[in-house]
Amino acid sequence: MKSRYINVAKGLQDADLVIKNAKLVNVLSEEIYETDIAIAGEIICGLGNGYHGKQELNVRGAYVCPGFIDGHVHLESSMMLPREFARAVLPAGTTSVFTDPHEIANVMGIQGIEFMHKHSRNIGLDVNFMLPSCVPATPFENSGAGLGSRDLEKLMGQDWVYGLAEMMNYVGVVNNDKSVHEKLEMTQKYKKQIDGHAPMLTGKDLCAYVVSGIKSDHECTNVAEALEKMRLGQYIMIREGSAAKDLDALMPVLKKHNTRKCMFVTDDRHPMDLSGHINGMVQRAVRAGVSPIKAIQCASLNTAEYFGLHDLGAVAVGYRADMLVLDDLVSFKPKCVIKNGEIVAKNGKCLINLSSQKQNINTKSVKIAPLKLGDFAIPVQSSRVKTIQIINHQLVTKSVVSNVKVKNGLAESNVDNDTLKICVIERHHATGNIGKGFIKGLGLKSGAVASTVAHDSHNIIVIGTNDKDMLVAVRELVKSQGGKVVVKNGKVLAKLELPVAGLISNKNLNEVKKECSRLAAGVKKLGSGLEDVFMVMGFLALPVIPQLKITDKGLFDVGTFSFTSIEP
Repeated sequence: MKSRYINVAKGLQDADLVIKNAKLVNVLSEEIYETDIAIAGEIICGLGNGYHGKQELNVRGAYVCPGFIDGHVHLESSMMLPREFARAVLPAGTTSVFTDPHEIANVMGIQGIEFMHKHSRNIGLDVNFMLPSCVPATPFENSGAGLGSRDLEKLMGQDWVYGLAEMMNYVGVVNNDKSVHEKLEMTQKYKKQIDGHAPMLTGKDLCAYVVSGIKSDHECTNVAEALEKMRLGQYIMIREGSAAKDLDALMPVLKKHNTRKCMFVTDDRHPMDLSGHINGMVQRAVRAGVSPIKAIQCASLNTAEYFGLHDLGAVAVGYRADMLVLDDLVSFKPKCVIKNGEIVAKNGKCLINLSSQKQNINTKSVKIAPLKLGDFAIPVQSSRVKTIQIINHQLVTKSVVSNVKVKNGLAESNVDNDTLKICVIERHHATGNIGKGFIKGLGLKSGAVASTVAHDSHNIIVIGTNDKDMLVAVRELVKSQGGKVVVKNGKVLAKLELPVAGLISNKNLNEVKKECSRLAAGVKKLGSGLEDVFMVMGFLALPVIPQLKITDKGLFDVGTFSFTSIEP
């Protein structure tokens, strides 16, 4: 094959594909210039005029740039099988992703990781895996599985594994927790990358976190935090997900500091937010004044280099032929997407055949102890309770004190001041654990919402204005073995079934989007004005992101890393 590449490069043999009359966005030299691009198989063999190919694509002065790479994403958050995720993002120009399957791993362990890998092959999208570092995320919750360093080492040597995913247990890192450091050292033995997750960590503790070998962070929400981590040597993964939206806040970093240490990532996105993917981040960065070449580097070259992929992320000789054809450097909507030398999408439509695959996995993952109405009761001494206050478009929350209604010594939701009951019900081992508390900021005026998507242990999370609707919602999820549901006056208004591990639908992209639209409409009928209630509530059980969260074991103060009383 090498001799063929050389002959094509020299013009002695026809290329398989030649892109003619392109304005190449060269992220290596940081130039834009006119050239032809000759491709043999999956490899770019030549740049320049005079090449001929078995197939020739005359782009007539359109721009050509490298395919976009998502540096950190949980495919399960799309609630679709990987093939349907590919169907959504390929037309948007995303040709590679680095995924952390810790959602399904928290439910199914190693079996879940292998399931995701199996279903990520031959889908037209490169899916590169990072192994989950924290399953469970903390010892303060019950998950479906636990993965130690010995478990992870069974997969770390595989060529489809690129390292250890976000190390959320930053407390364990800086305090030399033995089990945490075993995972770090095991990954370093294989000379693979370690991603970070350390919101608000600063000073000497941050230095300790970075010196342990953790090379990136995707939790920065302001310029000072990003700059401190960049100064210490970390890459900054700028995140724009469905719930956590940090791009605007970190835009000054891209405009004033070293963009070569920045990457674009989505982390968690729902199906409705996938038609515009990494390309949407590039578009917004350029609109804000970032150089198009710098923005494209953040979406391609920087990410490839961080993960050690030296044949990806640029349109250059010897690189893989992953590229986008763009009419302009303003909208960043690809008119054509080329993956490994083949055209896989045109004008917003996926062209490859994504056939159905069998799901060899246990779909009976929702197991709870018998549940009755009285199990939602919260005894209190007064009407003042410690409450989770959500912050729109962020994963961090505040701890506030709010007033609830009290009847016969039991706390009830107070719709008047938007203080609603929230419960997390253990659903992996039928332990009967129920964490109980209150939340502000959802805006529900009636009914209840519930989901089996509750990062990272994915127990059942339910929020409601009354216990009866909460009970109906939970029972509905048990019946469907996972999903999301909206209930009002004892009736189901909308439901999305997620039978694969309680996280993933077995339906196609369009069907899932329709059901998501019905969920959103149902939530509006309950009175909430939030953009995506289910995405927000999905992170309320994650006890590694400040400030106040809730697990199946109770209300949790992330600042003190301990459980706290519901009464102040």
